Amino acid sequence: MNTVRPESVDGLKGRHVLMVFIGFFLVVFAVNGVFLYSAISTYTGIVAVEPYRKGLNYNERIAADEAQKAQGWHDALEVTRSGQVTLRLTNRLGAPVEGLSISGTFGRPSTAQHDVKLTLDEVRPGTYATHIASPEAGAWIVALEARPVAAPNEITYQLRKRLWLKP
Repeated sequence: MNTVRPESVDGLKGRHVLMVFIGFFLVVFAVNGVFLYSAISTYTGIVAVEPYRKGLNYNERIAADEAQKAQGWHDALEVTRSGQVTLRLTNRLGAPVEGLSISGTFGRPSTAQHDVKLTLDEVRPGTYATHIASPEAGAWIVALEARPVAAPNEITYQLRKRLWLKP
């Protein structure tokens, strides 16, 4: 019996379609993996540390804000690109507020990775300052707490400001 074989046909075959199909999904999985790694490694997901406890103390925080407003203190915060952090505090009459111990943090709003702890020293009556490494341009948050030197466990004044440093 004589069988006739068809000539070899060059072109797209089933195995080629299968390889393209598998290659496409390998690329999709690889790109998704890169995006997933990037998302997980750059954002921890933590919005607030101990949110339950902060919720329980919410009314106390409101009372502390009202007490701070009743003091009538005014603040002037300045952060320069060279790293100079200066805070001026005055009372309702414009007199400088002296004798405070001021500490806090300077960092990015999106991550705690670049946070720097601050301790401001009184350089003139009512003017507190410190120097940090030159910050990059962009958004920053400064959070400060002022305590009387005589009562270091009592927070007298709190300040939280978002700053934009230009290039």
